[in-house]
Amino acid sequence: MLKTPISFPVLNLPVHLLEDYTTWLKERMTQNLGTHVVTLNAEMAMLAEQDLSVAQIIRSAELVIPDGAGVILYLKLRGQQQSRCPGIELAESLLTELGQEGERYPIVFFGGQPGVTEQAALTWRARIPQISILSNHGYLNETELEQWRQTLIEKQPKLILVGLGVPRQEFWIASYRYLCPNAVWIGVGGSFDIWSGSKTRAPRWLRDNNLEWLYRLYQEPWRWKRMLVLPQFFWRSLLLS
Repeated sequence: MLKTPISFPVLNLPVHLLEDYTTWLKERMTQNLGTHVVTLNAEMAMLAEQDLSVAQIIRSAELVIPDGAGVILYLKLRGQQQSRCPGIELAESLLTELGQEGERYPIVFFGGQPGVTEQAALTWRARIPQISILSNHGYLNETELEQWRQTLIEKQPKLILVGLGVPRQEFWIASYRYLCPNAVWIGVGGSFDIWSGSKTRAPRWLRDNNLEWLYRLYQEPWRWKRMLVLPQFFWRSLLLS
């Protein structure tokens, strides 16, 4: 059985340290080992301090990756030279590899606004014609949701990307991963918006300088209250080092 990677605590939450998360996850898939992947950033870490149910989900996940620049800073201040792994890039890496396998590795996109998620799936089908993607938006009524759950049971996809925002997507995965116990489940936030073209990702120079959060604030100014936790996390990182 594939070994669990070494973890390092970030505000009492585990972050798993690997050079290649994609390869590790693909090996989990070949062994039919179900996996919940949490993409941890500073905002989620601070939320987990306030909401113990969020903290429990993160601690229960088989893989927690360092998604945010703040998490990388926290690790570096403690001698851990780990590279940042944005969730969208991990998902893209898996889609690129699994998509070549077609029906052997069925994939699910779930979440996002009506129309957006299907457009994201169309984008990937244009890139990789043989890719097998089943998609649905995140605004289903109870009858539609029950039908969707039955579809997941029937199809048993290998990779399920859930874009419902934090922490709703984490709760959804924790509640429903039993439907596809051998799948890799990843909360991908607004990735469907990016892939559909309805939003754009920060330019590379901002990403390389750990300023992607600033571009997101420019695109979504309503997030400013949520981002007040970033300086709090920064000071916690310094004071606890």
